Amino acid sequence: MPTSPSDPSSPERAVPGPAESGLAVPDLAVVGAGPAGLAAAVTAARLGLRVALLDAGERAGGQFYRRPAPGLGAERPEALHHGWAAFATREAALRAHESAGRITYLPAHHVWTVVPDGERWTLHAVAGPEERSVTLVARAVLLATGAYERQLPFPGWTLPGVVGAGGAQAMLKGGLVLPGKRVVVAGSGPLLLAVAGSLAAAGAAVPAVVEAASYAAYAGRLPTLLRNPGKLVEGATYGGALLRHGVRLLTRHAVTEAHGRGRVEAVTVTRLDGDWRPLPGTGRRIPCDAVAVGHGLVPQLELATALGCATRPGADGTAALELDAGQRTSVPGIWSAGETGGIGGAQLALIEGELAAFSIAGRSAPAALLRRRSRLRAFAGAMAAAHRPGEGWTGWLREDTDVCRCEEVPAGRIRQATCDLGARDARTVKLLTRAGMGWCQGRMCGPAVAALAGETSSASGPAPDRRPFSCPVPLRHLAELPQETR
Repeated sequence: MPTSPSDPSSPERAVPGPAESGLAVPDLAVVGAGPAGLAAAVTAARLGLRVALLDAGERAGGQFYRRPAPGLGAERPEALHHGWAAFATREAALRAHESAGRITYLPAHHVWTVVPDGERWTLHAVAGPEERSVTLVARAVLLATGAYERQLPFPGWTLPGVVGAGGAQAMLKGGLVLPGKRVVVAGSGPLLLAVAGSLAAAGAAVPAVVEAASYAAYAGRLPTLLRNPGKLVEGATYGGALLRHGVRLLTRHAVTEAHGRGRVEAVTVTRLDGDWRPLPGTGRRIPCDAVAVGHGLVPQLELATALGCATRPGADGTAALELDAGQRTSVPGIWSAGETGGIGGAQLALIEGELAAFSIAGRSAPAALLRRRSRLRAFAGAMAAAHRPGEGWTGWLREDTDVCRCEEVPAGRIRQATCDLGARDARTVKLLTRAGMGWCQGRMCGPAVAALAGETSSASGPAPDRRPFSCPVPLRHLAELPQETR
């Protein structure tokens, strides 16, 4: 298995590799140009490593630092972001290192698998709108693949006008458009406050933020909160924005149904008990033409689990990578940073990316950086525990509610698979019902299917999905692979 990259001064660095792009073999390939990957790439380059930075997006920044297309003429895109200066500094460093030949930046390159190749690693990617096949070889790999939104379905969630909370924010940041004129923001987690504030500031009416958890859950983590005064200020800023725009915050409530003919016209909001079970007789209708809903984030682990990287159950009920103090995974030669190690936000991702770069370069990381990671990881743990979905949320599902949108598999069929056919995990449910076999490969329905199968109630949490591809791959790419790698 590969180990740390060779000394940056070694002449071996200049030996051309078999990468289709014709590049010399880089010391490090970073997958993902969001906060963690961007920070790792520029720090590694500063420490003397030759870096290849691959990202599925066309511009660096990931999901968090989305920007409008230049043709939209946005004068101040930074106004829609928190912590823009940290990103701008690193993006400028990326351009400088790219000009100096220390970083090869490959946007619109979606890495679909990473495989060992002796003392190196081979990365296969689908590139550009024409879906070219690209292969790149590197001495070490850092996975900074981020996360995607966790969705808990409810009757009517397939209506036009129901979008992810993060999706609504992406529409605003990347397209300068609103999902509707009157938007209910719902789900769980601090992202809801940021989304509601952004939508209201952009001109949308936000009648309510519907939070399924209770902020009282943070009371037991007071020492952790006091160690992170910046987070308290950030929360107060979001709260102040909601007050200014007259947005009502409803805790211990959830959107349990969306209504409309052709698109959303109203939602039913219901009070929940401590385990997220809907309380009968507490439902109320709120008129709206859009719903932005999300229940936190799920680490995107397909590349890591395909390599056999060990995972651990997170406090929020998701699986995250098991990482050491240097951001190493359990597979030698593979590092990871950011949301893959547990959801923690952009600030933590930037720090972990830098720490991973020091580790890969064989350097000691600054003690201050290690302390900041410790503080922010503790806060992330408190946040995850406070907003973890309760097991009772499945009580708002009707038998005919589609859980898997791609394959149109309703909750009743999944319950039949578990109650009558003996399924005890999401994989067995998938084999019996096709839930998770559609275009999104279970990213939308995976957490819900796992909950209905009883996985989230176990101490180990849901089993991480292992699959050979992280995105759709044209068959011609597979046919072109060398026989020994098929």
